[in-house]
Amino acid sequence: MESIKKIFKIGYGPSSSHTMGPHRAAEIFKERTPDATGYRVTLYGSLAATGKGHFTDKTIIDALSPKPAEIVWKPEIQHEFHTNAMLFESLKGEEVTDQWKIYSIGGGELADENTVMDKEERYEENTMADIVKHVEKYGLNFWEYVEQHEEPDIWDFLEERWEVMQKTIEKGVLNNDGVLPGGLYVKRKATQYYVKALSYKASLQGRCLVSAYALATAEENASGGRIVTAPTCGSSGVLPAVLYHLKHNHEYTDRFILKAMATAGLFGNIIRTNASVSGAEVGCQGEIGSACAMAAAAANQLFGGSPQQIEYAAEMGLEHHLGLTCDPICGLVQIPCIERNAFAALRALDANLFAMMSDGKHLISFDKVVKTMKLTGKDLPSLYKETALGGLAID
Repeated sequence: MESIKKIFKIGYGPSSSHTMGPHRAAEIFKERTPDATGYRVTLYGSLAATGKGHFTDKTIIDALSPKPAEIVWKPEIQHEFHTNAMLFESLKGEEVTDQWKIYSIGGGELADENTVMDKEERYEENTMADIVKHVEKYGLNFWEYVEQHEEPDIWDFLEERWEVMQKTIEKGVLNNDGVLPGGLYVKRKATQYYVKALSYKASLQGRCLVSAYALATAEENASGGRIVTAPTCGSSGVLPAVLYHLKHNHEYTDRFILKAMATAGLFGNIIRTNASVSGAEVGCQGEIGSACAMAAAAANQLFGGSPQQIEYAAEMGLEHHLGLTCDPICGLVQIPCIERNAFAALRALDANLFAMMSDGKHLISFDKVVKTMKLTGKDLPSLYKETALGGLAID
């Protein structure tokens, strides 16, 4: 299993698979074809179906500039390896001098049929069952297990991501209002929710503030703002909202927050390794469901949960999003994506509470629900996997 650093990437929205991945691919291809006079980039499957709403063409053209780039859209062609396929061609006049087929597999990661790019295994265990056995044998917390396997700079790495997460929330809540770009005229709600939450009694205020924090990041992402994938752009509001709430409303220090982030990254990493975090591949359960599981695990650790209780909280966070479709209206990461971040953040806190009241014993394991999520994703019709052709996206 690879580093949890693959889970937390700093970048610009609105989509890790449709924006961050293609941008990175374009930069790589540009670097290897310095003599090209222009480019042609063919987008297939989901990348073509919702690419305009996700600004895929814009981010590729920007990355390849100042040389011109033609974008060809072929949503009807689905590649077996992954639906998010791209074919880069470098041109000298009309002559094709080089070409590269690559896939954006979610979370900003790239792969081809042979390997994931920049892959470096850091963990011997690939399942939560094996990790739990390990931490129980040696008396470790999950964050200590992460610390053992990561590079020495892991805490600096997480601290930088945590700082960006906080700034994104504060920017979205306090400094931004108006309408999101894209043509749906969706009004930003984070500031409104935040102001209203302050007038509620404590019993409701906390949950309302969590919603405001999640909306703030999700709205920043939808407008192309700077965010941290957790594990994707489209689900980037869930974990920061929960952690920001626990820091400011429960007075957890940044030191504890970073440890919780390490644990969250571990659970997200298992999902990424054994299933997928790509909405185009498995539906929104892979994005929002994974984010909810990560946030539930982080919260439960902060509240003093045992490894079994933490695993149970994460399992519930993912289980109760099984089958969630990805059907964004007009291909924009706005409806229903933004509200789903807020609801998943609240569900993560509920999963934490439910697990804390238990003894940690439960019938369905985290590994089982990850496997089920992958199978469910494969069974979902393509209409419900980031094509904007089914479900809520139908006119």
